[in-house]
Amino acid sequence: MINKLDKNNERQRRHARVRKTVHGTSSRPRLCVYRSLSNIYAQIIDDDKGITLASASTMDKAMRGMMKGKTKLEQATIVGQEIAKRAIEKGIKAVVFDRGGYLFTGRIKNISDGARAGGLEF
Repeated sequence: MINKLDKNNERQRRHARVRKTVHGTSSRPRLCVYRSLSNIYAQIIDDDKGITLASASTMDKAMRGMMKGKTKLEQATIVGQEIAKRAIEKGIKAVVFDRGGYLFTGRIKNISDGARAGGLEF
């Protein structure tokens, strides 16, 4: 009998493997991305202190107006630009990109492109 793979479990295993080496510091925090079926979330995290420095998502009340009528790819680009803007306001220019075990394509690529266009370096 053929067993079906649990794709989320496989993603979590990839993420755990990547997190062994990807670590955010005060000088270069980690840009962590999570995507659900309908939304996308981004956080900038200082792993040394264990705090979130900035966050943005399609669920933010300030961004809901910008999300109307946009595709998920366009929404991801907007979230990337917004997280970059919020990071630069806090004095963060360079980050380490943590794709969360997702493949670097689609919405994950768009959020990174948006963040780079917004001024973040990684």
